[in-house]
Amino acid sequence: MPAVSPSATLRLIRVGLHLLAGGVQIALLFPLAGPPWRDSLKRRWSRQLLRLLLIEIEAVEPALLGLDNGLLVANHVSFVDIFAINALLPAGFVAKSDVAGWPLIGWMSRHNDTVFIERGSRKAAHHTQQQMLSILASGRRLAIFPEGTTTAGEGVLPFHGALFQAAIDAGASVTALAIEYVDAKGCLTAAPAYIGDVSLLDCLLNIIGSNGIRVRITLAARFAPPLQDRRRLAHHAHQAVAAALRTRRSSELPKSLRNTAAIIA
Repeated sequence: MPAVSPSATLRLIRVGLHLLAGGVQIALLFPLAGPPWRDSLKRRWSRQLLRLLLIEIEAVEPALLGLDNGLLVANHVSFVDIFAINALLPAGFVAKSDVAGWPLIGWMSRHNDTVFIERGSRKAAHHTQQQMLSILASGRRLAIFPEGTTTAGEGVLPFHGALFQAAIDAGASVTALAIEYVDAKGCLTAAPAYIGDVSLLDCLLNIIGSNGIRVRITLAARFAPPLQDRRRLAHHAHQAVAAALRTRRSSELPKSLRNTAAIIA
């Protein structure tokens, strides 16, 4: 575990208090709020959390802000991905069922438009599919991380196609997002990566100790209905996200190195 400085301890306390405030907000306001108000509350709360973690959202593409509904798919680096997306495009999320048992966060997820994946049976898979279909058919946004796990952000794992089926059945659009984190110098950083044996506390300390991180969310592709079969759709979404990350990184290389980067890619 990284050494904890007094300033980092104070910031962690503030993050904890912000989580508690979020729980109170969900308990008291969400039952009274319609979808637009709930989205506004999620957006504001997520932006405040990012500020507490010293994470800044880079300039946002105007096209991103016009996405009113549909399935959002993105590569997965960190738990921070959820709040980065919510800060721009408040959505429900599909998560592994064990998240539902996490202290506080699990309770917040259960009361915050989260669909939990229950593995192990066709009946559970069908239930997940029906929940996703209901959300998408109602015109709301739903987000998935189809890699099925997190990475350090250096590449994109293949996308699993099963979770794309709900968008096909609902006749909803699919928007592919590329997420990456860079440090103060603009270099890719793995500080937010929630992978391997890294605990949530370790990850938080890595983020806070990085002296500022920027998160980039790029619109990689948009697929309008009628959609292809789920395997092709997952493949094309994966290719779009991987290409968006490669393009962004190669464009920031010194001019003398860009041709070499293009050859390697």
